Amino acid sequence: MPLNANDTGDDPTVPRAVHHAARGLSYIAKASNAVGTLVVLGLVLTIDSDVIARGVFNAPFSGSFEVVQFSMVLIVFLQLPDVIRINRLTRSEGILANLAERRPAIARAMARLIDAVSCVAMATIAYAIFPEFLDTWESNQYFGTPGIFTAPVWPLKLVITFSAVVSALIFATKFVAGRRRPEHMHLEESGA
Repeated sequence: MPLNANDTGDDPTVPRAVHHAARGLSYIAKASNAVGTLVVLGLVLTIDSDVIARGVFNAPFSGSFEVVQFSMVLIVFLQLPDVIRINRLTRSEGILANLAERRPAIARAMARLIDAVSCVAMATIAYAIFPEFLDTWESNQYFGTPGIFTAPVWPLKLVITFSAVVSALIFATKFVAGRRRPEHMHLEESGA
């Protein structure tokens, strides 16, 4: 699978290993996105069940607030790698797009620099969160209200770590391949 919709994957200047890594990361990102979508569905069902239980039976679902909090973090971090993969991360491309019209080589270099900095940022997040994951796993930390609803914290930390690692690797493949082409952003955004 190419790095983005406009990438044919046959550039001889990019090592074959980068193409294979990008393909594997693409499958991982898509699977993570699919799991995130299932979490959204579960969240909708939880909220609907709570509303019905409150209105019909006057018995709200205990822990719905905690489930919503837990789910929101899962959704964001499960879908982040795929959002990065398809270049849909919220960003301001005004400077790059304007620069690309006049100086495309400089715009491409800036785009690669942004990918490199983003890779380092995501790797730093993974590096910072992984010890927290180990700590919550070993100490069996929970959040919620004891006696009403509690859930372990470690799955959240694991998903954040996983997402940060995959996102960093996707940014790294984009940096190495140099695929994000600012002069074609208007085409990427429109799906052309």
